[in-house]
Amino acid sequence: MSEHRYIVEVRQVNRSMRVPREVVEEIRRAVGRKMISRMRREVVECPVTGKTTPFLICFTCKNFIRRVMGKVYCRGQPLN
Repeated sequence: MSEHRYIVEVRQVNRSMRVPREVVEEIRRAVGRKMISRMRREVVECPVTGKTTPFLICFTCKNFIRRVMGKVYCRGQPLN
């Protein structure tokens, strides 16, 4: 069931992308502020939406399985 369909590369960008406050609050329970500030400057090319997405949003997506060595494993199921 948790088999991945896509493996997506995590890229660093110079400026952080805007992330909704609710997402940041949800993640803050799991990781520290220093980690969040670093993750704000990371993006992925989402295979489901076809857009560049901030990693913090990818991290909270239902398709997110895991992140290993700069790669995100994604289920690739349609989003509602």
